[in-house]
Amino acid sequence: MPKKAETGSTTIDLLDYLFGPGERDEHVDAHLVAGWDPDLPCPARTPDRMTLADLALLLDAPVEALRGPKPEEHVWHISVRNAPDDRVLSDAEWAEVAAAMVHAAGIAEHGDEQACRWIAVRHADDHIHIVATLARQDGRHPRVRGDILNMHTAARVFEARWGLTPMSPLDRTARRRPVTGEAEKAVRRGLAETARESLQRTVRQAAALAHGDTDFLDRLRDAGVRVRERRDDDGALVGYSVALPGDRADGGSRPVWFAGSTLAYDLSLPRVRERFTPLVTEADWALAEHRIREASVLLGRAGQDEGAGDVAALGDLLAVAAARSPALVRDRVQAAADAFEQAARAPGARSLEGRARAGWRASTRALEQAPRAARGGGAAVVLTLLLALVEAVEAAAAWHRAQAFRAQAKAASEAAVLLREAAGLTGAPPPGIKPRTGRVVRTPGRGLPGAAPVTGVPVRPRPDPGRPGPSRTR
Repeated sequence: MPKKAETGSTTIDLLDYLFGPGERDEHVDAHLVAGWDPDLPCPARTPDRMTLADLALLLDAPVEALRGPKPEEHVWHISVRNAPDDRVLSDAEWAEVAAAMVHAAGIAEHGDEQACRWIAVRHADDHIHIVATLARQDGRHPRVRGDILNMHTAARVFEARWGLTPMSPLDRTARRRPVTGEAEKAVRRGLAETARESLQRTVRQAAALAHGDTDFLDRLRDAGVRVRERRDDDGALVGYSVALPGDRADGGSRPVWFAGSTLAYDLSLPRVRERFTPLVTEADWALAEHRIREASVLLGRAGQDEGAGDVAALGDLLAVAAARSPALVRDRVQAAADAFEQAARAPGARSLEGRARAGWRASTRALEQAPRAARGGGAAVVLTLLLALVEAVEAAAAWHRAQAFRAQAKAASEAAVLLREAAGLTGAPPPGIKPRTGRVVRTPGRGLPGAAPVTGVPVRPRPDPGRPGPSRTR
């Protein structure tokens, strides 16, 4: 599976890492397996002929020779990894993979002698790293748009040819992450998150609650977001963009606008409109909890098309639940909503019809219109709702596993863990448990109407894999 790392600006630092021992001495026998020049000496095996500094100078030479503006971050870096159960590929096989990847990415197409310079480094049995500099030897800039999509297509050829484990399909459901410049701007401004992340959350909550175009745009403006409408010649709304007040570019001369589709795949105007449903007039937390549980049962019986609409509605419900939760659990519920975001997008599906969808949409309206006392309600009320949400999210995880949507199933399972943690923060005994002197006795049938025992994944600590540096990935 090809995985693109963040771009960088210092070639020698990346080479030092790739040919070095690694952060935990995990790099073994680092060496070149391929490069733009088939006769390129390996700095690790023939240091008398080539040093890392020499290799960095050779890679950077086309960049330094550019007459026009140079790319700010000129180092392109990916890793290509096999599954743990796959056989160990030879250096010659990895060299073939590397050449196919740079061809697919537009870095160095087969037979192009003026292409970008690149190398492939191997320091483990199961993966290689490919490094290139983003300047062609003829002085032009390469076109690498869509490189990951093209490389995934190339990888599937090798999977079929060599009998390797197929990777999960590239389904365009992953969350759109802030780019490096956005993260750096947030740090400079002293903000906890980037403008993109703030807008994603605000737009998702507005989309989950709106019942029409005007209502959607009004909710965005009421949330303090700048809104720019895009209309056709007849005045019909065909798109929208949003910006955070104070987030500006070009020396402060203009706002930084994000179209809905650039915030997330499912926040374009057509996808937002799919969510619109009539208002629900009578609702409270108990009714929301009851509908959540009923919808969870329905999802278990849904097929692929129906379930796609169901999980999308559940994602909206979590977004609103996070906004309406008491302060004690709000951060955990928001984290669960963020974790579930990819699980709310079923690959390839466009229909948002589903039997469970109506129940979860009604639950969303119920939370929006619940009295303020209920929103901040007693710990037992909040706990009951959180446990119902755990049941719903685990039902979504099971549905994704049944469809072989592995990335979505993992996202749903992570959300379930976070919701369980939020439930633990309430300090209230679970419904149906009555405390007595010195012991706790479970009394069956004492939950809210429609309540059912919650089953699913046990509480487990969340991994903290860490994040590689700007030009590293492993």
